[in-house]
Amino acid sequence: MSEKDQFYFNKHEPIRACLLALRTLILSKDPDISETQKYGMPCFCYGRKAFCYLWTDKKTTEPYLLFVDGNLLDHPALETGDRKRMKIFRIDPKADLPLLLIDKLLKAALDVLKD
Repeated sequence: MSEKDQFYFNKHEPIRACLLALRTLILSKDPDISETQKYGMPCFCYGRKAFCYLWTDKKTTEPYLLFVDGNLLDHPALETGDRKRMKIFRIDPKADLPLLLIDKLLKAALDVLKD
């Protein structure tokens, strides 16, 4: 099993299924998106530039999407926290994924890189 796959399969359900679904959604957005691993977490790149990561909150284990250029994204569902550049979008692994919102956020993050 690859190191990338191991990240997902080391998680317990329903977090594993949630992260795998998010992985599929991200990779299906554009053929130029690739997955690598940075800082021990899945990193998704458009071309050679990282645009988002998948991670879980250390306290709650809640999955989230971390957008690298989040400071350029304006959406009320995104959290800045202590970060200056990045923003996160929390996901409830026990609920249905908000597919339209995730799609909108991913498109906005990709648009920042394409401009």
